[in-house]
Amino acid sequence: MSADDEAAVLAANRAFYAVFRRRDIGAMRALWARVAPVSCVHPGWPPLIGRDEVMGSWEGILSHPESPAVACRDEKVRMIGKGQALVVLIEMIGDNPLAATNVFVLEDGEWHIVHHQASPLADAAQIPADETGDDAGPPTGTMLH
Repeated sequence: MSADDEAAVLAANRAFYAVFRRRDIGAMRALWARVAPVSCVHPGWPPLIGRDEVMGSWEGILSHPESPAVACRDEKVRMIGKGQALVVLIEMIGDNPLAATNVFVLEDGEWHIVHHQASPLADAAQIPADETGDDAGPPTGTMLH
């Protein structure tokens, strides 16, 4: 993967979390792929398959008054095929760490998310030091994501 590809995937990943923090459903819709099939597994939820189900879940989460702020860190980009990449990272919701994976595809020259999955870590001591400098501030709220 070229440095430009990695930077573009990281920018798309960071945009996902920025949109999450802003609770902007229109921007969230724009980040998800329109052609490639999409899916999502929120912590404790069954798998959601298809754009309608996935977007419906985000509408509910982002419109909820206690929707949590989420910070991401320790992002690692991996190219998994031509025009396909994944980002493995740690999400922080307050003091609650989640291991997360975001999968991206290149559609119309832009990276769009096709899959998001997050799950709690069994041992918070396994969290690496913050390497991204995510400046979202300390997340608050309940774990709705």
